[in-house]
Amino acid sequence: MLSSIVIAGVGGQGTLLASKILSTAAQKRGLFVRTSETIGMAQRGGCVSSHLRMGLEEISPVIPLRHADILIGFEPAEAARQINRLRPDASAVVNTDCIIPTNVALRMGEYNCDQYIEALKANIGRVFFIQAAPLAIKAGDARTLNMVLLGFSSGAGLLPFSGPEIAGAMECCIRPGLLEMNRKAFMLGAEEAGNIRSEIDVLNK
Repeated sequence: MLSSIVIAGVGGQGTLLASKILSTAAQKRGLFVRTSETIGMAQRGGCVSSHLRMGLEEISPVIPLRHADILIGFEPAEAARQINRLRPDASAVVNTDCIIPTNVALRMGEYNCDQYIEALKANIGRVFFIQAAPLAIKAGDARTLNMVLLGFSSGAGLLPFSGPEIAGAMECCIRPGLLEMNRKAFMLGAEEAGNIRSEIDVLNK
């Protein structure tokens, strides 16, 4: 098995923790895993992306262009930056909550959320969209957005791990006092994916 996953967002959204949980799940299964991260100049608000490659030892930790199987986008613009990293038949989960960059807030650039979402729809074989922030807040803290997106990705059947495998990895990566809240966020994301898949199945009948 070879699976390559790109996680993209901005600093402060928990992308690196999400990457750590998935890599831990891979290791617990006995898979060989390589990871790499790109972090923007600002830890909070800067571009952050993680690459995970699982299954074979003789692979680079950086996913070549057109080789990623899965994209988990924490923010539309950052997800759109990764389009050229994906295989033609890749799948994606993208959070639609937009984060306006500092340069745009200072009127030194442009940000068009609708345009990024349309680009994602047009260039990715299968893409699911979710507004993750309200579910994270429902779980108890907006910072659990990363767990909502992992839960949604799992519930949509995109990840090469089962829900229990990811839950076991969460126990290794999250402090005990925060674990229950993050579990709730994961479950809310998985439930949302189930709702969306049910709606798709009805439309396709």
